[in-house]
Amino acid sequence: MHAPRVFLVMGLVCWLAQPGSVSSVTAQATEADFYVSTEGNDAWSGRLAEPAAEGDDGPLASLARARELVAELRREPRDRPVVVAVRGGTYFLEEPLEFTPEDSGTAAAPNLYRAFGDERPVLSGGRPITGWEVGSDGRWTVTLPEVREGEWAFAQLFVGDQRRFRPRLPKEGYYTITATVPPSSEAEGRGYDRFGFSPGQLQADWHNRDDVEIMPFHQWSASRLRIAEIDQEANIVRLAGRTISPSGWASMPQGNRFLVINVAEALDQAGEWYLDRPRGQLTYLPHADEDPEQTLVIAPRLENLLLFSGDLENRRFVQHLQFQGLTWAHTNWFLAEGGQVFPQADIGLDAAIAAVGARHLEFERCVVRHTGAYAMAFGLGCRENRIVACELLDLAGGGIKIGHAGTGSWGDVRYMPPADQTDLLCAAHTVRDTTIAYGGRMHPASVGVWIGQSPDNVIEHNDIHDFYYTAVSVGWTWGYGRSEARNNKIVFNHMHTIGQYVLSDMGAVYTLGIQPGTEVSHNRIHDIKSYGYGGWGLYTDEGSTDIVMENNLVFRTKTGSFHQHYGRENRIRNNILAFSREHQVQRTRTEEHISFFFERNIVYWDNTSPTLGSNWRDDNFRLDRNLYFNAGGHPIRFPGGLTLEEWQQQRGQDQNSRIADPRFADPANEDFRLPDDSPAFELGFERFDPARAGRLTLAEWARELPEPPRGFDSPDR
Repeated sequence: MHAPRVFLVMGLVCWLAQPGSVSSVTAQATEADFYVSTEGNDAWSGRLAEPAAEGDDGPLASLARARELVAELRREPRDRPVVVAVRGGTYFLEEPLEFTPEDSGTAAAPNLYRAFGDERPVLSGGRPITGWEVGSDGRWTVTLPEVREGEWAFAQLFVGDQRRFRPRLPKEGYYTITATVPPSSEAEGRGYDRFGFSPGQLQADWHNRDDVEIMPFHQWSASRLRIAEIDQEANIVRLAGRTISPSGWASMPQGNRFLVINVAEALDQAGEWYLDRPRGQLTYLPHADEDPEQTLVIAPRLENLLLFSGDLENRRFVQHLQFQGLTWAHTNWFLAEGGQVFPQADIGLDAAIAAVGARHLEFERCVVRHTGAYAMAFGLGCRENRIVACELLDLAGGGIKIGHAGTGSWGDVRYMPPADQTDLLCAAHTVRDTTIAYGGRMHPASVGVWIGQSPDNVIEHNDIHDFYYTAVSVGWTWGYGRSEARNNKIVFNHMHTIGQYVLSDMGAVYTLGIQPGTEVSHNRIHDIKSYGYGGWGLYTDEGSTDIVMENNLVFRTKTGSFHQHYGRENRIRNNILAFSREHQVQRTRTEEHISFFFERNIVYWDNTSPTLGSNWRDDNFRLDRNLYFNAGGHPIRFPGGLTLEEWQQQRGQDQNSRIADPRFADPANEDFRLPDDSPAFELGFERFDPARAGRLTLAEWARELPEPPRGFDSPDR
């Protein structure tokens, strides 16, 4: 494999990097073994932080060359880290930077790639777009020969460090499917590919119609498919491809929503752009304050920026690499010929940083932003990698996948190594003190942190917000079969603004399968809003077993603070569950075992919604020592319209529970502190501090995004 190359655009003024002073060399920076700079040269030694006065030596020009020199240096025994310091500026990668087992450090002497002082180097997978022509109508246009020749295509554009979107219909909200149409013979029995629409919504004569994307929304996912044919008289569209399953959840029935994306004729609003691939012409409609000579425009080229490729067969891993203060930005995604039809969590998407067979990697104070898919992914053979004090922002997909890397099918994602090869399990990752925000911008079913068949991971003290599906998903076994997702800790996280009325059947924390040792505790969770059913705070689904959820504050959910579809002997205890809109606590399926223990919780609301919603027909659950209170003064009733006393006498549940005001300090303003004389303590409730949830250090880059990237329209209903 050839070493990756980095091409630099010299002299480009890029405020994206926001470099500090480049004239002073700090004491810390002088400790580096090699330096990389936008003013460097790969023919130089890399031992100097700045070019020599004579111009005959200085820093390197690329991380790729630095990687080669580090490998040469490590041929001799080393008892201290090898340090590469990267100066500020933007480095435009021609290929992903790839590390193999030969690039490994050691526990005592890791290889460290870090920002020089307080400068902010950016490793970009994009290319600056220049040479704009401004038309009399104010539109910017440029011809890109690589696009015209079929060598490059992209579906994202970043202008002045902001994501810009292609034209879509409708301009606000969604279209609605007007008729359920059986699948064509090509899709019958395997999925769905047709639906009815209202007159005028789709046009057979659209310019470059083959590049138009139809995005039908299902329940917990959305497909993205091109158009095969349009019957303009019957108002029926057949899609070029099909949804992933013949089951109803993947269907396109009357009443479901859809979007039409990348319609050339709809290009009419400032900030929109269109790529005419056959002509190779890019058109952008600028905002009033944008100048083609001063505004940096970047189009993504690479799907991956950083790869770790271990040798799984021979158990040779990439190990002991550290990255500090680096920014990775601008990854590509383009719709494949067969469309995009992932079953859940947009799990088949690639990632900007992807690892297989990598161990003891550390990312500290790094940024991944402006992605075309997920930010990071760790697959088979990855263990004990750490992401600390990082920021993953403006993500077309999700944040971090643990248990699967790269693209893949449903079977790939569900794969578990045989019992005699469990050393290949992806396990024991830490995501700590990190912001994961503004996700799902193109792929709405993506997840903040997804953990598949992977044990012993710790997700703690993170801020995860502004996603359209789930914040943290744990497990990938439906039912009670073999599962490797165990002993995972989801603790002290602040998760909010999840769902936003875009998808259904979702929650802040979502679990699947048998998970002994998994703990979800000390999280602050709020504003979870699904489109249809299922906007929950804590959601134990599909066989979730032996999970502990305790000391969580959950408030302002749509469908319930806690819901269990089905599972076994989960323990939901000592939580504050407040202000759900439709139910406070929900249970779905009856089974011949104890579903869960619900004990020492405070359930608090002020509307007329039921205390316990859906299915409580049997008694295969245990509720006790809970405190219930309706601050609106509405009567509190239990299933069957029972009072608490009747619920206790007739059903034997909540024997030691009470209805009483917990006397929160100011719950309307999110202050759920309890006085010492709260009746909750008489029931055994233990005080915990929700303010401890979330990041331990302040985010930097998240504050510098002047406007949250626009995503799917989801008006608060």
